[in-house]
Amino acid sequence: MKGKEKIVMVTAYDAPSARIARDAGIDVILVGDSLGNNVLGYENTIPVTMEEMLIHVAAVKRGAPDAFIVADMPFLSYQTSVEKAVENAGKFLKVGANAVKIEGGEEFGELVQKLVESGIPVMGHIGLTPQFVNRFGGYRVQGKTEKNREYLLRSARELEKRGAFAIVLELVVEEVAKEITESVSIPTIGIGSGRFCDGQVLVWHDLLGLNPDFAPRFSKKYANLYEVILKALQEFRREVKEGLFPTEEHSFTDKSKGGVSS
Repeated sequence: MKGKEKIVMVTAYDAPSARIARDAGIDVILVGDSLGNNVLGYENTIPVTMEEMLIHVAAVKRGAPDAFIVADMPFLSYQTSVEKAVENAGKFLKVGANAVKIEGGEEFGELVQKLVESGIPVMGHIGLTPQFVNRFGGYRVQGKTEKNREYLLRSARELEKRGAFAIVLELVVEEVAKEITESVSIPTIGIGSGRFCDGQVLVWHDLLGLNPDFAPRFSKKYANLYEVILKALQEFRREVKEGLFPTEEHSFTDKSKGGVSS
């Protein structure tokens, strides 16, 4: 698809969301370790475990069995040893993922190659890598210095050389993201990295407006589902309190016909 059409990727963490993403024609579903922030209530992605990720990847697969699914390798699932990384990545494929995503640059080139040689497709991820936020000293835009720009360019080329099929560019200065995109033959998928990447990814809860307390500049709110859901729940509460629900229409009697779904 590089150079032909833009790639659309979105995160999803459960079966209903995956089905909606598939029905919307989304190209790639990412089961991101961002489920830590958005679903499990963690402060960041670092506490997310392999066990939690496997549960959500399997759920997404059940919701969209014919979708292309990428699973995030969570913190410490691949950093300790190549052998452990291959084992963990393999677990994701066993529960339905088509590929895994690894955060980090050129220093993970050998690992990427080993995974690919083991039959595990790898999507890279450079720029702001949330699992390394403590090293960065916060969530900061990348590519602003010449040294960092050169590192990102080297990393992108190394990941391509080692067999990665695509690279996520997160919070990279637009000009540098454009340069990276033009310097590799594999697709780049941007998040907060400007207009010139080969595709874009957004987090489910951000683009649907499910978190009223978080509105990052790089994202766009395509709906305000927080307000929609809030109003629906408030209406349900009101009707129950006032005795308006359930009505005869929603009740079963001896004369009722049909089953539960009728």
